[in-house]
Amino acid sequence: YAQNWNIAQHICEAPDSSPKSEVSIVTGWLFDISLQEDTDHNYYTSKTFGPSDPMSKELWVNIDQMEKDNVKIHGILSNTHRQAARVNLSFDFPFYGHLLREITVATGGFIYTGDVVHRMLTATQYIAPLMANFDPSLSRNSTVIYFDNGTALVVQWDHVHLQDSYNQGSFTFQATLHSDGRIVFAYKEVPVQIAKISSVNHPVKVGLSDAFVVVHKIQQIPNVRRKTIYEYHRVELLKTKITSSTAVEMMPLPTCLQFTSCTSCIASQINFNCSWCHRLNRCSSGFDRHRQDWVDNSCPDEVCMWMCVYAMQLCVYKDRLVYSDSIISELNCISAQNYKYCKMCVSAPAAKSTAEDSTHPLRMGLILGMVLLLLVMVAIVLVTVYIYHHPSSAAGLFFIERRPSRWPAMKFRRGSGHPAYAEVEPMGQEKEGFIESEQC
Repeated sequence: YAQNWNIAQHICEAPDSSPKSEVSIVTGWLFDISLQEDTDHNYYTSKTFGPSDPMSKELWVNIDQMEKDNVKIHGILSNTHRQAARVNLSFDFPFYGHLLREITVATGGFIYTGDVVHRMLTATQYIAPLMANFDPSLSRNSTVIYFDNGTALVVQWDHVHLQDSYNQGSFTFQATLHSDGRIVFAYKEVPVQIAKISSVNHPVKVGLSDAFVVVHKIQQIPNVRRKTIYEYHRVELLKTKITSSTAVEMMPLPTCLQFTSCTSCIASQINFNCSWCHRLNRCSSGFDRHRQDWVDNSCPDEVCMWMCVYAMQLCVYKDRLVYSDSIISELNCISAQNYKYCKMCVSAPAAKSTAEDSTHPLRMGLILGMVLLLLVMVAIVLVTVYIYHHPSSAAGLFFIERRPSRWPAMKFRRGSGHPAYAEVEPMGQEKEGFIESEQC
């Protein structure tokens, strides 16, 4: 589910303004993590601090005590509903291993982190301290504030009300993005249980999400591209832990993207299976925002295996691999634990040559099958020609007696009254060329 959002036009422009492009969002994710206190997982570690914990107060940033020149109250976001505006950062912010210099702040209690700005920002690629149907225009006291001190960005939704539940009271909370990748959610006022907030008109989420974009060319229509956004990871915080005077701190864990050399990439001992792509000079697990480059350059086709080369950690890239058990024994690879992280990468041609040898019998069988099929078709043609020129023969009389006019009436013929089905987009799902897929 994703909600339509208007983008502040004087601040935000879509990266691809061409009308001949469309975006699909697929929100099936590779990992689904529900975080609790002191929880470790692939991309972040997190800890939730309760109302009585002193850390809850320490993690709350009092913007009133900051320099007023650096504190900005966004006039448009503070007086509108379902609006979003871009904010430039003065530092590089690591998010899922990617360095961001620009984010998009939305009135609905979340920050959008994607490069492709569309009208369904709630679907994926977000940092959401409390995503809900907030409407700052309902009260003069409601404001959206942000503060950048050079090492951290604080975004605060101050005294905002739910559009469909104004009488429940105002919410005040903030998200802090640190230059080291830390993310802090702090809550000052949460008048109701988050689980009771209605998600009928707007999704209610607390957590993180990231995705990668894949561009497809539509062959039937030239110069038209289809962008599909695939969500590869989502973090969902427990909503029951979020109350007034609580806080959540998330610390980033190492990712493959931080390694800049082949040796460090293949020797990494982290939660991901990192591989080095020589064509891109990049370390990756294959699932990040550079997914399309990784696939287009045939990086997944590189077959890798572990080897040790005495006291040198090397990664050798060759077109063909000469490999035998004697090499391993000569290098004493099993006992040389200090050098077990050396890696030899075999290119796709070597892997393909090995695959071709193993599939040789399959190819022969396929060829023989095609020859037999061709012989059967030739025989059918010859029999048809013979019957046509000799209708009084035994074979001709046999087929004439069994011609289709003597068959029983066929059902489901054209015009039989059975409708032809066509796939259509659900109402409300197609908006200005962007298409949303239902959540997997």
